[in-house]
Amino acid sequence: MNKKTFYITTTAPYVNADPHIGFALEIIQADVIARYKKMSGYEVAFGFGTDEHGLKIYRKAVEEKKDPRKYCDEYAKKFDDLTKVLNLSVTHFIRTTHPNHLKAAQEFWIRCYKKGDIYKKNYRIKYCVGCELEKTDSELEDGKCPIHPNLAIENYEEENYFFKFSNYQEKLLKLYESKPPFVLPLNRLEEIRQFVKKGLQDFSISRLKSKMPWGVDVPNDPEHIMYVWFDALVFYISNIGWPDDEKTFNTWWPVIQLAGKDNLRQQSAIWQAMLMSAGLPTSKQILIHGFITSDGQKMSKSLGNVINPFDLVKKYGVDAVRYYLLKEIPPFDDGNFSYSRMDEIFNADLANELGNLASRITNLAEQFNISAEELSEKELSQELLYLDPFMTTYKFSEAIEYIWKYIKNANRRLDEKAPWKDKLHGNVIIIESLETLNRIGYLLQPFLPDTAKKILSLKGKIKKIEPLFPKIV
Repeated sequence: MNKKTFYITTTAPYVNADPHIGFALEIIQADVIARYKKMSGYEVAFGFGTDEHGLKIYRKAVEEKKDPRKYCDEYAKKFDDLTKVLNLSVTHFIRTTHPNHLKAAQEFWIRCYKKGDIYKKNYRIKYCVGCELEKTDSELEDGKCPIHPNLAIENYEEENYFFKFSNYQEKLLKLYESKPPFVLPLNRLEEIRQFVKKGLQDFSISRLKSKMPWGVDVPNDPEHIMYVWFDALVFYISNIGWPDDEKTFNTWWPVIQLAGKDNLRQQSAIWQAMLMSAGLPTSKQILIHGFITSDGQKMSKSLGNVINPFDLVKKYGVDAVRYYLLKEIPPFDDGNFSYSRMDEIFNADLANELGNLASRITNLAEQFNISAEELSEKELSQELLYLDPFMTTYKFSEAIEYIWKYIKNANRRLDEKAPWKDKLHGNVIIIESLETLNRIGYLLQPFLPDTAKKILSLKGKIKKIEPLFPKIV
């Protein structure tokens, strides 16, 4: 029997700045889902990559007096390094400057062109370089983009290729009626439905190479390069072998995509219309998360409150960072990060509850000379059924709360039974506590993989475990 397959991916982060905590949230959420699916018997592809073309990249490279490719090489490595730093189970990684992606983007263009959905015309637009998107007057506030108010809106007038987005209004609306919901949360699904209902405008998908040389060449027209969004979105399929390896592509596609709320239109409308145009199946589902503030304020370089995930991991450890982002940040709404709250839950939840439980149980097992007996995979896998209601709805914090009830109950039982005082029944209580700890380690695997590995490695004669989370003082 063929194994069940599952493909999940994040957006391709733009390499014009260091990785930030918002993308760390997105990719950690994706990693939890990927790990959980693998534990549930699926063969999993987990992809991400880097978006390396467009005006922002070109201008940053020129500003730093670097070749655009060398500039991208430096920043792409930082995002690739997230795989190790955040302990991600990524299986597929591609850069949009990779030859395989360039080939895929051009083949995708050709298919849309043959469909009759690409044409050329003169146009004039208002453009936000920060979003790399055209803006209508209704989308601007005081003449500025609300997402990038520090950047001036630029006016363009030139001949470009356009994509017939207007051809796909009814097909997109039909897609949004599918079950399970194509976009989560439901308020984002309604938001994109209302956007599409108002009518779709064709959008530019090329730039003159003489003005902006950094991008993918348009097939059969050396004067134009592809607009960055058209090129970048193709990474979802180039990352799994399209178009050369259709067998691999068909094994994994369609995909569940994670993205921030500022990506809603691109992921759930533009990209889906492009797929329809190219004759490919649409994505399976789009999960939209919110933004993270820093002590209640929007993060910005000028305020000096941008949070770097590398620095966080260095200070607290990877599992503590994963725990905070999964427990404290809502999966679909905005959330807040503060160092004071990080210290608080590190000590209370990780050091005092989970860490203390592991230390107590293993210390007692060593004193009583008890060996741990491994639970069968069948026994452990039954535990996953209790997480299913949370994981199938992407309620990560509620899944963690369920596991923490296990932890709190195990600590409470040790206090009540006091096995160190009971020479007759103490062994039984300790053995049962070791089994409970084993179950906890098993359930923690998608969320805190390093910690879970340490707990699950407790086999045979037990020695007191090193503190899992040394208390912050």
